[in-house]
Amino acid sequence: YKKQAVTQPIGRYLSRKQSWLKNFSAFLHGLGLTLPSPTYLFGAILFGIIGFAAYRHGKKASDMATKWGGIALMLSPYATPGTWQLYAVGSGICVGITILRR
Repeated sequence: YKKQAVTQPIGRYLSRKQSWLKNFSAFLHGLGLTLPSPTYLFGAILFGIIGFAAYRHGKKASDMATKWGGIALMLSPYATPGTWQLYAVGSGICVGITILRR
């Protein structure tokens, strides 16, 4: 068994992959959908994890404010369209959970 040499350079493979991504992005844009920015994705994941931790803590400690604040924090990325709004709402809920716990 003899290995065959790769005839296509890696650059051609990457350019084909990038053109597929551009076509997919154009397809989504045609449907009226846009992909969120990496900053928005980071914030959504961050507030989701904090919300899950708050929910678990509130459930174990029988603290309704922390439990429902955690649920609100997990669901807030679905209701906020902009990145700055996501961080403002998420930070506000975190501050509210902290104040209500005292």
